[in-house]
Amino acid sequence: MSLQLSERVLALGKQAQDALTEEFARIDAVAEENTARVLSAFQNHRVAECYFAGTTGYGYDDLGRDKLDEIYAELFGTEAALVRIQFVNGTHAIASALYGALKPGDILVSAVGAPYDTLLGVIGVSGDYHGSLKDYGVGYRQVELVDNKPDLDGMAKAVTDSKVKAVLIQRSKGYSTRASLSVADIGEMCRVIKAANPNVSIIVDNCYGEFVETLEPTHVGADLVVGSLIKNPGGGLAPTGGYLAGRRDLVEGAAMRLTVPGIGGECGCTLGQNRSLYQGLFLAPHTVAQAVKTAVFAAKTMELLGYETEPHSSAVRHDIIQMIHMREPEALKKFCKGIQFGAPVDSYVTPEPWDMPGYDCPVIMAAGAFIQGASIELSADAPMREPYTVYLQGGLTYESGKMGVLLAIQELLSKE
Repeated sequence: MSLQLSERVLALGKQAQDALTEEFARIDAVAEENTARVLSAFQNHRVAECYFAGTTGYGYDDLGRDKLDEIYAELFGTEAALVRIQFVNGTHAIASALYGALKPGDILVSAVGAPYDTLLGVIGVSGDYHGSLKDYGVGYRQVELVDNKPDLDGMAKAVTDSKVKAVLIQRSKGYSTRASLSVADIGEMCRVIKAANPNVSIIVDNCYGEFVETLEPTHVGADLVVGSLIKNPGGGLAPTGGYLAGRRDLVEGAAMRLTVPGIGGECGCTLGQNRSLYQGLFLAPHTVAQAVKTAVFAAKTMELLGYETEPHSSAVRHDIIQMIHMREPEALKKFCKGIQFGAPVDSYVTPEPWDMPGYDCPVIMAAGAFIQGASIELSADAPMREPYTVYLQGGLTYESGKMGVLLAIQELLSKE
């Protein structure tokens, strides 16, 4: 084998894979059901070759773009959706949703502690950025976790103020150590929040979670879900972009923020990318399953080596992220070096920690991707702080993801 994996590492991989038959069957069943949903949506909306043509300039009358919005709305069970390559990342899409839902004097509540690092500047918790929600007079509160779990009683109390107009729920763990939220968890949170304040808008950061389960947060009470196309729903083919799906007024408010009031989603050329967005969405349930299998395999192999993982390899998954507690910085760097070596792009590069914009400490990122920053492709990243936990995600195919994990383990076991 040209990748030169040792007999010890190959044996470890076989032992792990042989033990995962039940978990892999469960993942395949989810992928099959989600594929049927996507295929049905494509057929219901009579997807045709003409929808793949792109537009330039203003992007008026882009039939493929508008039809894709309708398909996303059907898949997420919502009134409307907005799928645009003009979103530069997931944070941009989430910020647009928040600005569209909130006005000066309103209060935003984060339901599960602090949101992902890059949103702190948007809210105004960190930094002093022009145009933050704080700069516009929007207040902010957060409900802290209790024993590293969502505090339902705390949420109910936090939203009773009539000034609270939006609640943000982050589905994935981000760089925290809590468990990612299941759709059922989010449904229970929605029930509690709406009982305390029926007028509040519940916005879910759905990044890393799409198609991991057979339902989405909008099927169980969320008013809006937001995510990135270079994560799960882009299927590894979308070159950039983000999406929102939910209540029509919230989608329209976000669209006005993305462009300008009075234009909203009417403009936005697609520059020939419609085919990639459609094909990526069609592949997404399968691609997500490959990433989930890679995560489960990584968890099992690392558990066999004595490392603590979250979630455990036997756990039912709610997103594609796998935490592995490396406990010390050199082990973390070695693991990331091995993941980079297992990439199809930039495999010769050695990742080093650096002061990445939007983070409060150096971050190391291993990612050799066809699409820059695409988390649905195999990557590993971590903040350089205790307990030196690495966050692994992605894998366009299980076979390549497995090789990347084994190369990371080989690097970890090396004595250099």
